[in-house]
Amino acid sequence: MVKGDKKLAMGDCAINIAPNEDELAEIAIETAKTAKIFGIDPKVAMLSYSTYGSGKGEMVTLMANATKKVKEMAPDLDIDGELQFDAAVAPEVAKVKCAGSTVAGQANTFIFPEISAGNIGYKIASRLGGYTAVGPVLQGLNAPINDLSRGCNAEEVYSMSIVTAALSVPEEEKVDEEGLEAIVRAVVETMLAAKKLDK
Repeated sequence: MVKGDKKLAMGDCAINIAPNEDELAEIAIETAKTAKIFGIDPKVAMLSYSTYGSGKGEMVTLMANATKKVKEMAPDLDIDGELQFDAAVAPEVAKVKCAGSTVAGQANTFIFPEISAGNIGYKIASRLGGYTAVGPVLQGLNAPINDLSRGCNAEEVYSMSIVTAALSVPEEEKVDEEGLEAIVRAVVETMLAAKKLDK
């Protein structure tokens, strides 16, 4: 999600319907990696209708346990949960609900407990919050493969091409937006040349 200079990452909004603790942990770690590729220093909030056990229920336990697993698997990742959205993004709420958190009040990478919340959340950010949605970005695959909505326009196709190009660059290499555009142009030119050969 992009709005001016502000960028947010969200997962999972499109693929995993009801992820379990292990899947949520993997989604959080992969989303943080993707966020870094696009210049976001990930502060990951594991979202819930509860903050630090203020509410009860299976989904609260799910997000709390998934958070613990991420902390074990990726101890250097700045992550907290379970957090309500207001505690995740509003510093004044974070001071009351979870003082001392390095994520609460300043989260920029959001992990939803299941697909309904994720899909609704990113569409609210897009339609009412003024953010441009880029994605969904498919993560955890052996190659950069992405998806586009049936209602996408040319700009969204172009944006997703840039994202896919960025995901194709090895982690140790750095490529700026101009370099990514060059990759996309080269791919398009190759595809057009191949079509001419087929004729």
